[in-house]
Amino acid sequence: MSMYLLLAGTVIILCILLSRFAEKLPVPSLLIFIGLGMCFGVNGFLGIAFDDYRISEHICSICLVFVMFYGGFGTNLQAARPVAAQSILLSTVGVVMTAAFLGCFIHFCLRLPWIESMLIGSVVSSTDAASVFNILRSQKFDLKHNTASMLEMESGSNDPISYMLTILMVSLLLGQDISVPLVLFKQIAFGLFFGVVLGKLGLYLLNRFSFYMEQGRAIFLFGIALLAFALPSVLGGNGYLSVYLSGIILGNGYIPQKKEQVHFFDAVTGIAQMMIFFLLGLLVTPVELSEVVLPALLITLFLTLVARPAAVSAILLPFRAPLAQIGLVSWSGLRGVASIVFAIYVVLNKVPMKYNLFNLVFCIVLFSMAIQGTFLPWVSKKLKMIDRHAEVSRTFNDYQEDSDISFVKIHITERHALAYRKLKDFALAPDFLVALIIRKEGNIIPNGNTQLLPGDLLVVTAKTFEDRANLSLYEMNIPKGHKWEKQSLQEIEMLENSLIVAIQRKGKTLIPYGRTVIHQEDTLVIAHFAKEEG
Repeated sequence: MSMYLLLAGTVIILCILLSRFAEKLPVPSLLIFIGLGMCFGVNGFLGIAFDDYRISEHICSICLVFVMFYGGFGTNLQAARPVAAQSILLSTVGVVMTAAFLGCFIHFCLRLPWIESMLIGSVVSSTDAASVFNILRSQKFDLKHNTASMLEMESGSNDPISYMLTILMVSLLLGQDISVPLVLFKQIAFGLFFGVVLGKLGLYLLNRFSFYMEQGRAIFLFGIALLAFALPSVLGGNGYLSVYLSGIILGNGYIPQKKEQVHFFDAVTGIAQMMIFFLLGLLVTPVELSEVVLPALLITLFLTLVARPAAVSAILLPFRAPLAQIGLVSWSGLRGVASIVFAIYVVLNKVPMKYNLFNLVFCIVLFSMAIQGTFLPWVSKKLKMIDRHAEVSRTFNDYQEDSDISFVKIHITERHALAYRKLKDFALAPDFLVALIIRKEGNIIPNGNTQLLPGDLLVVTAKTFEDRANLSLYEMNIPKGHKWEKQSLQEIEMLENSLIVAIQRKGKTLIPYGRTVIHQEDTLVIAHFAKEEG
């Protein structure tokens, strides 16, 4: 256990430190974490021999639950409504068509039995939500014709269909006596039922229950995600469908302090994605991949150039979609972690196959992310599908067109510049508004003719500062004995690219300069500027 924890802690720290560097590379950043895992693995620098498929499936499945939940939680149904029908068809009929086309190709080209061919097609038939979200957000561009919303909704919701097809094919290959209609009914019915019920129940409790813990709502949602996956799974239902639906319902409903929940799950899913791809890189044995590289490359090429475009065209052409949109949606069918998790499920069930399915699917995912993921921005530009006048963040529920409102208090003293003046006689900044005046005689909702008197407490509204990609603000308290106590600003050693912009002292805010001395119990407001990469 100690060694596992040592490895996990090391990996998380490395992944976090590498994440900023990885965003600058022209390839999908998640590939970096696969490479890191392979460097740690049996044929890598550290030579860690890790081949526990069962624990890998448990870890990856749990991580995938939160990726799926956050995919639903972040999907903005209002933005996706114009393309909801196309997205649903792509995530259902499109998955089945892709699996069928690919299965036929594998049977005739690689000479594998029909059911085995269809199993491989089923495992890799869904697109990867984590990869699609990662590329769209990192590139910060939106796509024309609501294509970003279409891709997000499709990639977030098509894993359940791929999972159902995989279960069916595994059962047929193992010769199990099953009723296909009954299995499909249980998968869909229980998945839908628990997804909707837990989503609605979660909304009800979040709006009517007092959470005394600061992160109580986030932990509550964490539990809802686990229940949404586990309950239908125990009864033979589709846990991935359930957790995605519950995420959509919760994300598109009213939740107090929703932005805090978004930040929480953004961090959780970010770490989950890093851990999944690192673990998969650690699990694979690179020297064994030579046996499946050629079949994987052939499957990837057919999947990318024939099967996916054929399925997308058959679905989008009746909607009179532009050819450029069809081309981009076809190219955007990245394969990812869900396919590898389903492959591990097949391996654990000891399904007899010609190729090692985990290695085969691992290579397919690598080729897909490296080729499609790397060239997705280029293809978008060539097809003239980038909308320069829109922001892709609008397609996510955590986007807010207007910043949150903060309340600022101003004490009016006898010598204050605003004392005895009317509100209409001085100009506030456009985003400032005096919302309330607290006075001994009673509270006042002010208007332009309201005169400010000494002793008044003004409650002023203003837009909250939000951290930017290159600038963040944070506070630092100065306790007794701090190394900066009784030193002037010009004497202290600040972190590179940091600046003390304000000091809060005994209820007052000071704008400091070089000779300002820091006192005990001061609160420093520090701006940190991200270093520009040269």
